[in-house]
Amino acid sequence: MRKVYLVGFMGCGKSAIGRRLSYYLKMPYYDMDQEIVRREKMTIPEIFEKYGEEHFRQLETDFLRNFRDEFCIISTGGGVAMNPQNRRIMRQTGLVLFLDATFSDIWKRIHKDKNRPIVQRSTKQELEDLFYKRRKFYREATHITIRTENRSLKQIVEYTAFQIKRLKGE
Repeated sequence: MRKVYLVGFMGCGKSAIGRRLSYYLKMPYYDMDQEIVRREKMTIPEIFEKYGEEHFRQLETDFLRNFRDEFCIISTGGGVAMNPQNRRIMRQTGLVLFLDATFSDIWKRIHKDKNRPIVQRSTKQELEDLFYKRRKFYREATHITIRTENRSLKQIVEYTAFQIKRLKGE
């Protein structure tokens, strides 16, 4: 296990938990979306607008295939697990952790976010439908599911770190 991948629906806490986990475990942390934005020199909404979602999804797969080979934590984009190839790459190159949040918690976090193209063009019901559609793919990708409901960030980070250390044999 060289990489720890955090998967889950947008707004489930992948970035917040990834950053804290990085500090807690003293491992480098990367946000896949931020890395793609940096490489492409465009925001995600700009990439979607100029090239479309299919192109963005290909950038995610390219990232997984070619990102540096080091012990690190990576928070993935919310749609990355939809692609069977991405699920296979993540499972083969690291430990996949599914941050399983409730839709009501997620909705509170994302409904006003201007940097999420899909949120801006979808109704609450459409997003909830997408949430349930994607959950099965997160489950297929994952090695360990981490429930986040009624847990503080600190509790989630400590539990996640425990699982990582346990699997590394520490």
